Amino acid sequence: MKPDLKSMTRKELEKLKADVEKALTKVSEKEKKAALAAAQKAAAAHGFSLAEITGDAPAPKKRRKSKTGPKKAAAPKYRNPGDADQTWTGKGRQPQWFKDAIAAGTSPDAMEI
Repeated sequence: MKPDLKSMTRKELEKLKADVEKALTKVSEKEKKAALAAAQKAAAAHGFSLAEITGDAPAPKKRRKSKTGPKKAAAPKYRNPGDADQTWTGKGRQPQWFKDAIAAGTSPDAMEI
């Protein structure tokens, strides 16, 4: 049952190619499953799991104990001269009020707490 490739159209050849690739993929998956089953059986015969042999066994989770305890918020370093409720620690992004004050000519030293 050999197909006559010379008499086939391009469309028929492309369909044949797709069918062959699909069949090859199925055969490959079937062979992988068979190989995995054989490997698991061989490992079990020696008293091991396949994961133990390949090193794929999940490592036990370790809980780290905090030596310092929970993080505390940093003390504010700068205060908004226009609104005393707005402060900034000096870490991270500069707040808009700080940028505006610098642009207006206020020095950072003048806004320190």
